[in-house]
Amino acid sequence: MGVLVGREAPDFTAPAVLGSGEIVDSYNLKEATAGKYKVLFFYPLDFTFVCPSELIAFDHRLEEFSKRNVEVVGISIDSHFTHNAWRNTPINQGGIGPVGYTLVADMTHAICKAYDVETPDGAVAFRGSFLIDKAGVVRHQVVNDLPLGRNIDEMLRMIDALQFTEEHGEVCPAGWKQGEKGMSASPDGVATYLAENAEGL
Repeated sequence: MGVLVGREAPDFTAPAVLGSGEIVDSYNLKEATAGKYKVLFFYPLDFTFVCPSELIAFDHRLEEFSKRNVEVVGISIDSHFTHNAWRNTPINQGGIGPVGYTLVADMTHAICKAYDVETPDGAVAFRGSFLIDKAGVVRHQVVNDLPLGRNIDEMLRMIDALQFTEEHGEVCPAGWKQGEKGMSASPDGVATYLAENAEGL
């Protein structure tokens, strides 16, 4: 079940550290994110190397996610206590500081298996990112190997594209960005768009 796009996102209940710093034993995805879009991102381990750069980058853009009604949720196989320790470690000492979104503890590996991002040796999760709509359906996913940090701005672009198509009923061509024109999903629509924009693609 490697491709989840178009399918209902697997629900889960697990321990977590909330963006407020509160530690909870039973964070449920559906309940906690009802009525919102969701970005779930998996990362290998706390207190590692590429990971803190990604988690801090998500935190720096949290206001942009919030503007779009998106709940950000990070997941690794570390315990909620390790998540909490990492949040309480200053950035200049290899920590992530008090990031404002939830970090889920997937200690049993059940969640990374459900999203099919566990590494072949079963050790950790790949850098999987999932955009889930308000109905709970996965609309976008990308999975990076362990050394390859992801582009958080690209996830914001994909959210903009999804919300544009939902609002306007048009599709988004290659490289589309917020504020640009979409195209009608028809032969005439694509012909009109390409006549005006093909050279810039």
